[in-house]
Amino acid sequence: MSRYRILVAAALLAATGCSSGAGPDEASVAQGRAQAEAAPAPAPGSPFWVDPESDAVRQIRLWEGQGRTADAQVLRRIADRPVAVWPSGADPRPRIRKAVEGAAKNRRTALFVAYNIPHRDCGKYSAGGASDVDGYRAWYGAFADAIGDAPAVVVLEPDAVAHMVDGCTTADHHAERYQLLNEAVEHLKKLPRTKVYLDAGNPSWIPDPGSLVEPLRRAGVDKADGFALNVSNFQTDESVRAYGAKVSQGLDGKHFVMDTSRNGDGPLRDDRDQAWCNPPGRSLGAPPSVSTGDPLVDAFLWIKRPGDSDGPCRGGPSAGTWWPDYALGLAKRARY
Repeated sequence: MSRYRILVAAALLAATGCSSGAGPDEASVAQGRAQAEAAPAPAPGSPFWVDPESDAVRQIRLWEGQGRTADAQVLRRIADRPVAVWPSGADPRPRIRKAVEGAAKNRRTALFVAYNIPHRDCGKYSAGGASDVDGYRAWYGAFADAIGDAPAVVVLEPDAVAHMVDGCTTADHHAERYQLLNEAVEHLKKLPRTKVYLDAGNPSWIPDPGSLVEPLRRAGVDKADGFALNVSNFQTDESVRAYGAKVSQGLDGKHFVMDTSRNGDGPLRDDRDQAWCNPPGRSLGAPPSVSTGDPLVDAFLWIKRPGDSDGPCRGGPSAGTWWPDYALGLAKRARY
């Protein structure tokens, strides 16, 4: 058993012990313990940091205090696994430094998402981003400064390339965006222990993988460690692997990472236009790991934070807001 698995097992045992004294009935405690034992530890080969103060951890504490021991234990399937940090606001440094410091204590690698490109998300649910070119340059500079020489993985600008391919980002913004993505890749790659993966959408969004090759090159993927697929989406591992292999072929063998945070049951087959937004009946996917069994796939990552809303659809809160009921559903249906 790896050191990481030992730590997770100890955390589960400690939590079960605490909950038994919180006052719920014995049946609830027994059910919680049974589900805790069934909840799997992260897969071998995961070097990534687990945030001990995540929304899922705080939710567990709240539910334990309310006697919802069984639900609290199920939610450990999220809380005990490494999930990406998405620094927000004008100054990303506080959240990054906190993660870097926490990871250093556990000799782990911090996982980040840089998501602040101007004209972000074409003004949709995740609209925002830096107000102009200078603001973005200052932001990614601060981002890099906060990482420093710590080991880190950065998924760079979800949607940014794909939105140029599908036409959502208008042509008058393309040159600026390509320039900024190139600069951000180059700047982050100056860090001695940081890997950078440029987001490339998913198979359902851009059906022709060949149409991504030239845009990714223009965005600087040749200077990056590779590209990222399925970020915040639900496409199956099989479809993402096959799609990524085709993109990689066009990029002379570039590697990629896959977001497996919520794809355990694949995509919603109905309501295709809104299948990406808080679809019901989904589940957690493969745990984060660098043991992928595929030489082109560097890692399975939980890039999207399971339990964070995709936006105000299907009764959800605003994009990026913790939604405990949705998180619990993902965890209950998980098969890993």
